[in-house]
Amino acid sequence: MTSLVSVVVTTYNWPEALSLVLKSLADQKDRNFEIVVADDGSGDKTAQVIKDFAAKNPIPVKHYWHEDIGFRVAKARNGAIGLCEGDLVIFIDGDCCVMPDFITRHRKAATKGCLVSGKRVFLKKRLTNTLLARKWAFYRWPRPLLFLTALFGFANRPFQFVRLPHNGPWLWEHEKCWQKAQTCNLAVFKSDIDRVHGFDESYEGHGLEDSDFVLRLLRSGLKRKNVEYCSPVLHLFHERKIPQRHEGANNNGKLFNDMLLADAERYLPLTACKGAASGSEKVLEAGE
Repeated sequence: MTSLVSVVVTTYNWPEALSLVLKSLADQKDRNFEIVVADDGSGDKTAQVIKDFAAKNPIPVKHYWHEDIGFRVAKARNGAIGLCEGDLVIFIDGDCCVMPDFITRHRKAATKGCLVSGKRVFLKKRLTNTLLARKWAFYRWPRPLLFLTALFGFANRPFQFVRLPHNGPWLWEHEKCWQKAQTCNLAVFKSDIDRVHGFDESYEGHGLEDSDFVLRLLRSGLKRKNVEYCSPVLHLFHERKIPQRHEGANNNGKLFNDMLLADAERYLPLTACKGAASGSEKVLEAGE
């Protein structure tokens, strides 16, 4: 496949991390892609990071921004999708670096009638601080070194670095499952995104907008291909919640439960996954 890929990078006011993520994208082996930053209201420092990167790299970069009036990542992603020109859209977050074969492997995994989900490896606080301070290109480290880094406690999930081929029954273990598929590592054809009208912008505040998106894609007829042990993202450490962004209740849990239970009998196979949380009382846990 030689068609253009659009990489949507969701960000909010962490320019140091975004800079490292953009540099990891600049080192991709597959060069036929564009970057579209989905900016949920960041300040001038983030805009400057994007501008500086675009000036130094031949990769096309677009920047969608809207005013910061609260957590509105669904709207930010829709704005970015509207700027995408690629046939395949890969979603990552602005705190998730990628290895040099990330786009290559997602492009290879993406086939008609499926969405592709991957895992993230969480880097520990000490390692993250070192990487941000020294600006090491750690995402270029060989997989055996990354495996050892995780094995010795500087990250989790060491076996995500043990690469498996793009064939085998393990790719389809969760083909009807929405749980644990997240937009920090997700690839969907643009035509499939357009068919479900993107993200539901009713989701404001933290949580479940990506679960809603994935479930609607599955209900539209797609199957989920799970590329664990192929293309993990490297998640920089940060505190779980940003107080000014996550305080207060939101309506996301009710929105998702209502959608989840709609036509429940027809769609029951899509909401029950082996080893994943189930039931309305656990949707927030499952979607995080």
